[in-house]
Amino acid sequence: MTSRRRTSRMVKLRAAQYRTAGAPATASPTRPLRQLVNDFGIETVLLAAVDVQGRLKGKEFDAAGLVKRLESGRLAPEMCGYVIGTDLGMTAPATGSFSWESGFGDIGLLPDTRHARVLPWLPSTALVLADPVSKSWPHPLAPVTVLAEQQQRLAGLGLTAKVGVETEFVLYEGSARDAAAAGWRGLRPVTWDNRDYALDLPAPVREFTRRLRQVLAEAGLPVEAVKAEGAHGQLEVTFPYGPVTAACEQHLLFKHAARTVADEQGLTASFMAAPATGVGSGMHLHVSLHDVDDRPVLTSAPEDGTALSELGEQAVAGLLAVLPVLGPLWAPYVNSYKRFADHSFAPARLAWGRDNRSCAVRVVGHGRSLRLEVRLPGADANPYLALAAVLAGIRHGIEGGLKPPPATSGDAYLNRQAEPVPRSLSEAVAAFEASVLAGELLDEQVVAHLARVAHLDLDHHAARVTDAELERGLTQA
Repeated sequence: MTSRRRTSRMVKLRAAQYRTAGAPATASPTRPLRQLVNDFGIETVLLAAVDVQGRLKGKEFDAAGLVKRLESGRLAPEMCGYVIGTDLGMTAPATGSFSWESGFGDIGLLPDTRHARVLPWLPSTALVLADPVSKSWPHPLAPVTVLAEQQQRLAGLGLTAKVGVETEFVLYEGSARDAAAAGWRGLRPVTWDNRDYALDLPAPVREFTRRLRQVLAEAGLPVEAVKAEGAHGQLEVTFPYGPVTAACEQHLLFKHAARTVADEQGLTASFMAAPATGVGSGMHLHVSLHDVDDRPVLTSAPEDGTALSELGEQAVAGLLAVLPVLGPLWAPYVNSYKRFADHSFAPARLAWGRDNRSCAVRVVGHGRSLRLEVRLPGADANPYLALAAVLAGIRHGIEGGLKPPPATSGDAYLNRQAEPVPRSLSEAVAAFEASVLAGELLDEQVVAHLARVAHLDLDHHAARVTDAELERGLTQA
């Protein structure tokens, strides 16, 4: 599909049309910006877009002034386009759509002023999300657009996806400023042993989770549950199940809140996929499919069955075929691949199985709750891009009528018949750029753009000497 044809289809995918459609009953009652400012005494508005890394990027405005300027039409928000085309450290690329070569031009922003939201973790502050646009059309390279396109194509099959997100992260003593001053060494996790499912957590952890749940609930973004995980200082937050884009927005704001609350309490929340050797933090995506009448279609027995329908098997087969060539969407950094180790609870083989946590795709639940848990993305993934990859895989399997290999009933780490997960970002990017299928599913322009961003991360790490290299080579080489 050419960029022109693809963009013409995207007119239907304006932010205000697809971001909150079908929001679940647990979703916050967002309000028009003027009403929100008046009702809550809002003084500051963050006007923000989602960058490639899944972070809020934008500007801070005086609330009353922003309302007047937007309503009068005197403000047409813009930001430097490299926000959707740079790496974690905001490195300026040499070539590409947003680079020294292109002159770092601006992109327009379409603010969704009808659905502003209070951010209780910041004083008197509200958020207005805006989607990047190009000549009033959704920008084809923006993460929200990439996901919306996959939702639209799935809808063309008469299907809608819903998702529940589980995210692991590690909580450290001391602020990020303290860690930076110490050269990012000596970080101490807030727990010092395996506290998986423990309810006797140290006081700082209890206070952090209480405050985090409180501010998210006040924002209309309640978490389903919080639990301690197995690694030192590791926690997991589970979010309510619902529409795909609403789940992405919730995750985006959760990370913003978690970092803010941690900093308030002299702590640091890390969403690295592998913040320490032998530690892995994942983002597990629980995905279900529904027809136009909202009936679940992954199960062969909606009453209480645990078997997949034929369409469900096709979805699994598509995921196993597509996710290996879309690695940069669900594992975008050099560090992402250090999570995939044998018997680490991060999958090392592209296998699937029934209620099997050693698999990349775990079939779990029964009846209407039967779903596919995709365990490949790490906590560092942008949920908009990770879910775009998942929906692209599901669609490919259904459109092609694919059949999955036999389910793995035992230890998937020992299943040599299953393809291994890419071992590095360089390996994943090479497969991504060489894949004709990736270009067909995402558009070649999107593939080139995301590959360029991945190369920025590779270049950043290529010449850096690590602690591990010093440990092995300082006196031995």
